Amino acid sequence: MRLILCALCVLCGVQAAGQEPAAPARVPPAQLQAAIDRLGDLDYATRTAASRTIRRTPAAQAVPALLGAVEGHADGYVRYRALVLLTGFDDPRTTDAMRESMASPNDRLRTVAYSFFAEHPDPTLVPSLLAALDKEEAEFVRPALVRALAAEGSDARVRQALVRDVSRGQDFFRSVVIEALGDYKAAYAVDAVTGVARLDGPLVEDAALALGRIGDRRSLEVLAGLQRTAPRTAQPSVAAAICLLGVNCDSHENYLVETLGFADKNPGFQELLRGAAGGLGALGVAGHAEAVGTLFDLGIPSRDPTRAPVGLALATVALRNTPLMLSVLEKRPDRAKAIGLLGEGFDMLEEDLLKERFFAAVRHAYWSAPEGSPARDLMQDLIGKLDF
Repeated sequence: MRLILCALCVLCGVQAAGQEPAAPARVPPAQLQAAIDRLGDLDYATRTAASRTIRRTPAAQAVPALLGAVEGHADGYVRYRALVLLTGFDDPRTTDAMRESMASPNDRLRTVAYSFFAEHPDPTLVPSLLAALDKEEAEFVRPALVRALAAEGSDARVRQALVRDVSRGQDFFRSVVIEALGDYKAAYAVDAVTGVARLDGPLVEDAALALGRIGDRRSLEVLAGLQRTAPRTAQPSVAAAICLLGVNCDSHENYLVETLGFADKNPGFQELLRGAAGGLGALGVAGHAEAVGTLFDLGIPSRDPTRAPVGLALATVALRNTPLMLSVLEKRPDRAKAIGLLGEGFDMLEEDLLKERFFAAVRHAYWSAPEGSPARDLMQDLIGKLDF
């Protein structure tokens, strides 16, 4: 009988943990501090549970505790996780914490800070960002710094620095610059990016997609040329770029779908597979719901090597166009499988700040949706299956 009772207690606990509370709830201060301390625990389940506790604490209680952890916790990883979690509460004090973190010797803190200002531009930081660009070499920090600068594209000093870096340095860092210029629709950089697209090299695909994202119709000539001359593996990026320009979009999207289906059924075409999935993902970020639906249709029944790039493309859409992803998921009859595939993509992405923004959006949507509504049901499914 005792074993049965224990099993029932465990089951009740699991059910209670799975159901999202109706609103944030205060916890004893000692419990909140203990959760913060566990953010650096080596055990994944422990870290996840700690983050969950903090996310569900009212901002008035959680924010001061997180600010204290960012400023002075002995564990550098805890400081990093506290800074990420802080962004989910939309508190004005977060900006000051980010400013201070830009000068931290902790690479993770600097990455979060730069990523934050890429989403919340502050023109007064331009001199500091430009100074950092000349000395920041950390492979995982510099991309966030470049995006923070790209968000300040109205500043002539920023334009000069980023255009210069399109053709300067290692290919990895140049790729980061080209991608950021595309994402922030940097029309001032069209000529520089076009110069890269005309070259036969490893950055052709990045340059083509960037031109499509910028959206300048003058790029159509060089993209049409790439359709004739670029390697087969670059063609998905070129097709996506032309579609992003609004030219023959149906035919180019169909090409991406057919290419993805071909590469799924025929082993040995990994580059085409990644290119087609990435191209459909780029269309999804730009608002093409049908491209997202196609990724789910092909990805859900698939196995690796197809499943990983498709999941990654879907996760990118979720982070960069959350409203579209939520709209698509709400209509999926196979929602559980769709969210499962999305979760696999989340696990592959290192975009912790954007993930936290997604988590915050889903939690707030859950709390604001009427009980029993389709929107609340979707948010509960996402919270339960993505485990946040």
